[in-house]
Amino acid sequence: MLSLFHDARTPVHAVPAGAKLLVLAVAGTGLFFVRSIPWLSVALAVTLGLYALARIPWASTARQALSAAPVLALIMLAQWLFVDGHSAALVGLRLLTLILLANLVTLTTRTSAIIETIERLLGPLRPLGVRPERVGLLVAMTIRFIPVIREQAELVRSAQRARGIERSTVFLIPLLIRTLRMADQVGEALDARGLD
Repeated sequence: MLSLFHDARTPVHAVPAGAKLLVLAVAGTGLFFVRSIPWLSVALAVTLGLYALARIPWASTARQALSAAPVLALIMLAQWLFVDGHSAALVGLRLLTLILLANLVTLTTRTSAIIETIERLLGPLRPLGVRPERVGLLVAMTIRFIPVIREQAELVRSAQRARGIERSTVFLIPLLIRTLRMADQVGEALDARGLD
């Protein structure tokens, strides 16, 4: 399975997967109660400091932020139009910080460690019908297919550019068709291995 893990020996890498997921959950909840732009800026600065401590290349950090920029811009624009500029800035800072934190967890933690932690945490819910191995498989496949869908999107864009179409409103249709075909193939492969 493709991993987003950036191999290095740093204090951030040494933190156990469970602790990282707990910090991510607490930060994800806590940041939504912060209504101060300076404090949210501090949270973003701390996150960027953790990237430096983990020795993540700045190009990778910038690429992650830029890939989220269009969606963040749309959300901030909607907040600015329907609420105000202060609210737009708050939402933008919160979401950018959370996106970078989540990315940091995947860059500094092996996928297998994340999956094992999730399965262990869900173990006590087995009597209630929860199947931890299923959830672990779902998480693994989600992590695996995010970059694959991005590659498919680039292929669709390249094909449209080759046909002289720079900007197309039908970009999502071929991407959706490719993604559904891929999902069918993965489903058939899982069926062949006895996974319902």
